[in-house]
Amino acid sequence: MLKILKYSFYDLIRSRWSYVYFLFYLTLGFVLLFLNNDVSKAVITLMNVIIVLIPLIGTIFGVMYYYNSREFTELLLAQPIKRSSIFMGQYFGVAGSLTLSLVLGLGIPFVLYGLLRSNAIFDFSLLLVTGAFLTFIFVGLSFVIAISNENKIKGFGYAVLLWLFLAVVYDGLFLMSLIVFEEYPLDTFSLVATMLNPIDLSRILILLKLDISALLGYTGAIFKKFFGTDLGFLVSMAVLFLWTVLPILGLRHKAKRKDF
Repeated sequence: MLKILKYSFYDLIRSRWSYVYFLFYLTLGFVLLFLNNDVSKAVITLMNVIIVLIPLIGTIFGVMYYYNSREFTELLLAQPIKRSSIFMGQYFGVAGSLTLSLVLGLGIPFVLYGLLRSNAIFDFSLLLVTGAFLTFIFVGLSFVIAISNENKIKGFGYAVLLWLFLAVVYDGLFLMSLIVFEEYPLDTFSLVATMLNPIDLSRILILLKLDISALLGYTGAIFKKFFGTDLGFLVSMAVLFLWTVLPILGLRHKAKRKDF
């Protein structure tokens, strides 16, 4: 698996799209720091961009890489190599290269601007950690969708629809349910519904860390009461880790049963 991981990782690192992805975050970091002139404010602005963008990029990259390397994958399958090693190597290679581009692209401008001497270093670190989680989660989901659909158009369509649902539609349904059932106690429902969406969970974690949960109103008070504690933070990290593991297990299951 390590050899396949290295091949996939270096293959993507040499790809021009990885350079575009890296340069985009590098430019975004410098522009935000130039406009805000404050690290903490730049982190808040950056959160609104990457919480939605990272899942989209991870989804598209994952689907593209799987379909573009299908012939190479079939060649590997003809060798005495475990299926799980092949697909796990490709998955970690793609997710690892995207995470590296994210960390370096955002880390360089913030470090040069004096992040290490700023109080916002922990907030920025949490932003990178949640970004890495989202990358691994959505690359995994995209691999599961791609391996389940031979047709490229269907695969791309389902992957984009999944991102659209979790990034946009889910929030609308969540808000509608809060309005419709406002006469009922919704504390537990709000917490569970947030954990069922990794994008919302990551957003809430960063908002609470930045201490701007008051912008969320009554719901923000509920979130701060739970997620603002050490136990809530650990539970949130555990849920994000679970969101990362589930697509991996799904990919291993699909790879073993799929007829190539």
